[in-house]
Amino acid sequence: MGGCGREANSRRGSEERRAGRERCCRLACASLQRHGLHTAARHCKARTGAEHLWLTRHLKDPFVKAAKVESYRCRSAFKLLEVDRRHRILRPGLRVLDCGAAPGAWSQVAVQRVNAAGTDPSSPVGFVLGVDLLHIAPLGGATFVCPADVTDPRTLQRIQELLPGGRADVVLSDMAPNATGIRGLDHDRLIGLCWSLLDMAPDLLCPGGTFLCKTWAGSQSHRLQKRLMEEFQSVRTLKPEASRKESSEVYLLATQYRRARGPRGA
Repeated sequence: MGGCGREANSRRGSEERRAGRERCCRLACASLQRHGLHTAARHCKARTGAEHLWLTRHLKDPFVKAAKVESYRCRSAFKLLEVDRRHRILRPGLRVLDCGAAPGAWSQVAVQRVNAAGTDPSSPVGFVLGVDLLHIAPLGGATFVCPADVTDPRTLQRIQELLPGGRADVVLSDMAPNATGIRGLDHDRLIGLCWSLLDMAPDLLCPGGTFLCKTWAGSQSHRLQKRLMEEFQSVRTLKPEASRKESSEVYLLATQYRRARGPRGA
């Protein structure tokens, strides 16, 4: 086989392994919720050898263990916790829209930080609304719209009806498409999701608001960053500690939204 053929096979193999890791991550979160930390590994032994090895490593991950100890639904909670600790995007009284909310870990963090459950009587009470195509188990202090496609106009109307004042102060997106294993396609689809949310922002995000989205590094990243810089005062690229080093995952944090239309806002 020629060099080009070997290179193509290598790329395909890498892409297939990446898709397998994505599947395992979703499996691990669901299994942890159903069975607990130790039972999850036994429950998943029927998987392929590579997937089982990855899952075993996942379950040894300190953030997975910490999520279990601190009763977060998934390790991703620590990504948002770090972003908020460094940049203070969540404060009591704010309205938060959590897109791609399942299984609910980011909503848990948001409920705590904006006082959505009213646990601190001395602070303003915020509001947390989560949306996902998947079912999300109920969470005190949060309202969920699921299963629902956040890009569907009917879902947008429902979001506006539920958000106090019809707008959010903070839009969070940990959304990701189902991985195909084709890196370029997966990247383009994720950029497309972020782009769709920005298209909705004039009707959803209040002036001065914050937008945090997940993306995978790739050819379209600069295009998304350019648009964010046009519509927000400040844009940062973040790599939280809980985001695995080998992953191309990064988060874009945009603050001080400059565009909004319609009577809602302040």
